[in-house]
Amino acid sequence: MISLDNIHSFTQFQRNAKAFADQVRDSKTPIVLTVNGEAALVVHDAHAFQELLEQLRRLEKELDTLKLEALRSDLQIGIEQANQGEFSHQSIDQLKAEGRYRLAAEQQS
Repeated sequence: MISLDNIHSFTQFQRNAKAFADQVRDSKTPIVLTVNGEAALVVHDAHAFQELLEQLRRLEKELDTLKLEALRSDLQIGIEQANQGEFSHQSIDQLKAEGRYRLAAEQQS
């Protein structure tokens, strides 16, 4: 989370670059630099940024694992339903259309 106290103009940063660099290094929190009143740049400690990237990679891997587990579970349910005769015949076009519909619904939520 970026604190509202850590938003400064790019001009301020240029005038006091060393002080801002020390602040970022010491606090390990980023600062946002504005240009013409709009957020434009983020200055972050390199080690803290690397840790953030590593955490993101771990979370992405965990998410992929959870998605794979959910897919396996769904497939197992489908296999069990098919073995019990709980299915209907659909054309490949119907299946594709239903898949696209479900995917679009998931992306909207």
